[in-house]
Amino acid sequence: MLAVKSKITRALPHGAQIDVCDNSGAKILRLISVKKIKTTKGRIPAGGIGDLILASVIKGKPEMRKKVVFAVIVRQKKEYRRPDGTRVKFESNAAVVLKDDKGNPQGTIFKGPIAKESCERWPGIAKIASIIV
Repeated sequence: MLAVKSKITRALPHGAQIDVCDNSGAKILRLISVKKIKTTKGRIPAGGIGDLILASVIKGKPEMRKKVVFAVIVRQKKEYRRPDGTRVKFESNAAVVLKDDKGNPQGTIFKGPIAKESCERWPGIAKIASIIV
């Protein structure tokens, strides 16, 4: 996991429902926690683009449902600012399911665009992504 150059607004709180944009078998995830994040004492951590999350599969194939999986957030509705001054936002919140916490994606095809910041941080996702915004 590498550092991200831009300051991402963390817009997905604990319990948020996130669409899955790959062919891993999961359709909707519920965010449980955000890994490797430091916050103020007592604050519930929220996730943003490029963050590693722990999520529960609430909709998808029967063998995937009710499992806890690692995922990376690749799109969010809340706009964030890039260092060159542009602001970026997407139509939906989406994540990619991982095999492990090292960043290896479980699916082989990604649907829709993937944020540049998540591809910089996770090279395994960048290899498979077809549209990088």
